[in-house]
Amino acid sequence: MITDTEKRIREEFPLINSTSLAYLDNSATVQKPKCVLDAVSRYYENDNANPMRGLYDLSLRATEDYEKARSAAARFIDAAPEEIIFTRNASESLNLVAYSYGMNFIKEGDEIIVSVAEHHSNFLPWQQVANVTGAKVIWYDCEKDGRFDLDTLLGLLSEKTRLLAITQVSNVLGRVNDVKTMAKMVHEKGGVIVVDGSQSVPHMAVDVKDLDADFFAFSGHKMYAPMGIGVLYGKKELLGKMPPFLYGGEMIESVTKERTTFADVPHKFEAGTVNAGGAAGLLAAIEFIEKYGFDFISKREDMLTKRAFDKMKEMPHIKIIGGENAEDHHGIIAFQVEGVHPHDVSQIFADSDIAVRAGHHCAQPLHKHLGIMSSTRMSVAFYNTEEEIDRFIEVLSGIRSRMGY
Repeated sequence: MITDTEKRIREEFPLINSTSLAYLDNSATVQKPKCVLDAVSRYYENDNANPMRGLYDLSLRATEDYEKARSAAARFIDAAPEEIIFTRNASESLNLVAYSYGMNFIKEGDEIIVSVAEHHSNFLPWQQVANVTGAKVIWYDCEKDGRFDLDTLLGLLSEKTRLLAITQVSNVLGRVNDVKTMAKMVHEKGGVIVVDGSQSVPHMAVDVKDLDADFFAFSGHKMYAPMGIGVLYGKKELLGKMPPFLYGGEMIESVTKERTTFADVPHKFEAGTVNAGGAAGLLAAIEFIEKYGFDFISKREDMLTKRAFDKMKEMPHIKIIGGENAEDHHGIIAFQVEGVHPHDVSQIFADSDIAVRAGHHCAQPLHKHLGIMSSTRMSVAFYNTEEEIDRFIEVLSGIRSRMGY
């Protein structure tokens, strides 16, 4: 039975409110509330023009909408608006840092520390920086429960350390990392920290100033905004030293045949026509999250995670990947069913109208480090219901018998 609170939340989401699908693949992307869908439509119906390029009212409104979204994103993570760069997604944000900062400020003999739990988007760019510059990638391995030991990091840091790439919340394990302490340790060696916030920003309050992150990236589509809009936060003094990532319209101050001067940050990193409709959707998504508040969102997601975790832990032949406690899994539980391939597990769930994810979740080094090839992952959002969790558990309990065990 769906509670009144759950019913009220579900009514905000047209897709899941009109289907029997139990959508438990929220780490990949979340569903969109009607207010976000309306905001995007409203922009294109009423304010569509090229921002920052016209002096007529329509273009001025488009510019105002776009910059309102920037201010909201800044407020959301306690940054200044000029420290917010709009991108397509977290992957592009992290590539921007790698190519604009990494290729220019990291050199041969320097060391780049990358956590083994990174999504490929926060590893592959640094691998490329190392390949081009002659720097060395140093792996920061986690414990078998997914915890990152700070003494291990201390042993990796040296005068050669230029950068640490770390996720705030693992997209496989749901483990929350102590990036604030890590940042302090890296800064003491003169390095910078690049934080992937894709799995943290939708689920918990983030203050980049308190974390003292140098760069912080996240995607709109994981926090109820449309696909195609992402955010990169960077400290202004660092962004000011970095060359543009892309070249073209609107990122210049002046252009002559002989010389080009670039616009101030953040605009020098936003070449070409911007995703103004996506920015309007991002603004609506931020306001939607703020309406409910993280006290409510986090508490509800933790309750749903614990409900699933506690029942899974009692089940034979189910191996939960990572920590031994529900609190170690912030909205995400990766697991294996003994004797059954994760793809088969995922298909059985799909046949029961339950959406989960199977594979390596764009984190192959982590799976290899943990001694497994792949896993199945369920991940919740605050719009999920206790009834959906119980459906998930019921199907999970019968998978091995369906496979003939």
